[in-house]
Parts: sequence; structure tokens; C-alpha cells
Amino acid sequence: MSIWWSLHLRREAASVPLARRLLIGTMETAGVDPDISFDLSVALSEACANAVEHGGDDEPGGPSEAYRVTAYLDGERCRIEVADTGPGFPAGDTGTGVLPPAPPVEAESGRGLCLIRELADHVHIGSTPGRSGSVVSYDKILKWREDTPLVAV
Repeated sequence: MSIWWSLHLRREAASVPLARRLLIGTMETAGVDPDISFDLSVALSEACANAVEHGGDDEPGGPSEAYRVTAYLDGERCRIEVADTGPGFPAGDTGTGVLPPAPPVEAESGRGLCLIRELADHVHIGSTPGRSGSVVSYDKILKWREDTPLVAV
């Protein structure tokens, strides 16, 4: 079984639960184990929240008003990608897999990328070649419910 979808969303807080609900609905329909679906949806929420907060320069009418979410369920693996048109990651941070140290426990932000890394099997954080912006993509091996309506191939 192979399923994929792509959304172009406005950089607004309301877009985050929309993307999360679509992902959870897709996985539930496909028969993905609920624990795996939950992990992937939390990681998606973090990636989308980062795109909303940091993904553009906030010029009205500009391309930075949107970001893209793409999800692929292909066989035994799910890959999710969130891309924006913001300033990107600081030089030296893109694609290296090196994350800054975790913020203090009392901090109200700064844990998103660390959380994505904990919830996924493989994470790539970088930029789109030839374009401005950031791309966060992550994979996770899927587990299936026993009553799976769609069989993975």
C-alpha cells in the first residue's frame, strides 16, 4: 500500500491541528498502530509549529505566508516533510544532524526539534537546495493493527 498527500497551509496557528488531524485520520484508515500514529502526529505538530513561528518574513501577500506538509505512507515506512520559506537554519546547522543543546526544563520553547528526533527513527533537518527556507523530514517504521483494513505491501 502506498498513500501520499501534500498540503499548502497558511502560517497560522490554526493550520497545525488541521495537518495533525489529517495525518491521524489517514493512519487510522490505513490501520497504523495508534501509538505510532500518535508519535508521528506529535512530531508533525512540532514541525508545523516551527514553520508557523519561524517559516517566513511575515510580509503580507508574500510566499512566506505559507508552508508545505507532505506525508508518504509507503509499505512499512512513513515519511513526513515540512518545508517553509523562512530564513533557514544558521550556517553549519543544516543537514548535519547536530542540534543545539536541549533548553532548560522551565523554558517555554525550544524543544521541538529535539522532540521530533526522539519520536522518529530518522530525521533530516536542512534547507531546500536553491531555495530559501527550512525542511524538516522524518521517517518512522510503521506497525499495523491486527484488524488493518488496508494491507501493507
